Amino acid sequence: MKNTDNINKTEKKVSSAGILNDFRGFFDADRWQEIWITITHNKSRSVMTAFGVFWGMFMLVAMVGSGVALQRGMNSQIEGFATNSCFIWTEQTSEPYKGFKKGRNWNMENEDITVILNTVPEIQHIAPVLFGGGGTNNVTRNDKAGSFRMKGNYPSYNSIDESIMITGRYINDIDIAEKRKVCVIGERVNEVLFPNNEDPLGKNIQVNGIYFQVIGVARHTSNVNIGGDPKETVVLPFTTMQQAFNQGNTVHFIAATAQPGIKVKVIEDKIKNVLKNRHNISPDDKTAVGGMNIEDQFTMFLYLGIGIASLIWIVGLGTLMAGGIGVSNIMLVTVRERTREIGIRRALGATPRNIITQILSESVVLTIIAGVGGIMLGVGLLQIVGLALSQGDQFFKDPQISFTVAISALFILVIIGLLAGFLPANRAMSIKPIEAIREE
Repeated sequence: MKNTDNINKTEKKVSSAGILNDFRGFFDADRWQEIWITITHNKSRSVMTAFGVFWGMFMLVAMVGSGVALQRGMNSQIEGFATNSCFIWTEQTSEPYKGFKKGRNWNMENEDITVILNTVPEIQHIAPVLFGGGGTNNVTRNDKAGSFRMKGNYPSYNSIDESIMITGRYINDIDIAEKRKVCVIGERVNEVLFPNNEDPLGKNIQVNGIYFQVIGVARHTSNVNIGGDPKETVVLPFTTMQQAFNQGNTVHFIAATAQPGIKVKVIEDKIKNVLKNRHNISPDDKTAVGGMNIEDQFTMFLYLGIGIASLIWIVGLGTLMAGGIGVSNIMLVTVRERTREIGIRRALGATPRNIITQILSESVVLTIIAGVGGIMLGVGLLQIVGLALSQGDQFFKDPQISFTVAISALFILVIIGLLAGFLPANRAMSIKPIEAIREE
């Protein structure tokens, strides 16, 4: 028993020593010189072999960077827009109900907002909206004029569809309560009515013949346009717009957001049910109350982005694996050509582990050189494209790959190199020294 234990211990020591020697040998200058000589022995073949991996890595980097740019572009389109929101408006009824015929037009009212707030506790923010405008040169200041849209908002609307103040302030609760004749103008309105960087704050403009004092200039953060381009819109206090333009208690639009953790679908359905009940609309009428669930739209974009990213990785990795197969095939040819050499090494005392390590090292080095070249070209191309598209808003924004992706790509390269060298290494290990020496 003691002899057996001693033998096992000796074998473990030898095995450990062999692994340690292989590890040290990996950093041996002679080995690296030999690898380089082998790779450069047939330059044309090495280049053609490496090109598959090079092109595969280039395509992977380019596609991943493009996918990131597309995702960033889509996110930039809704930046500043509450993704947990919904919008409600009126449509013609499609069902007769309580003596009313189908095809009836109806309007939301101020009282609806109060009832909704009292009966739908899952709501975080709610804002009634009015739309108006049109006509030629309906907004004027002295000799300056333009055709712009009007929008009547509550302060809470800016928590749903955010605008950043370039100068001045947004509409507040006092403006609503006192029905002040004030307004917030978009960037384009400011350019037309106040050229040459003139300060608009405190100045009066006419909107459909009625004077309003400018209290701010706003820049819209998202590219989602509700009721027209915000750059060409004059925002008025909701109550002021109702009174000044004889809108009565009509509400054109309701914007609402859900409390954290609550699905937007919940508040959307509850708001629609409240409106149907208050305005004698059939509960089965699917079209009378129009709505848009931003959460659903955002989720669709999210899944689309995940799908695109998955497809990119599948195609990219497939291309890399094809390049790895090419490397493996060429390494098999190389091993066959070096049969005599490998036999001599075995006869001189080289272990199977030494031969396997040598072949795998050559495969990994060739793969990494080609892959790193592909990464560098891909990153360079993404930088050029990013600079070319850096001006203005776009759906394709800032293409690049992260450090994590780059490290992952290098790790994948090592794995592919090892897999590509596995079969050639097994082939080399199976070569018998005597038979190899006899071959010529």
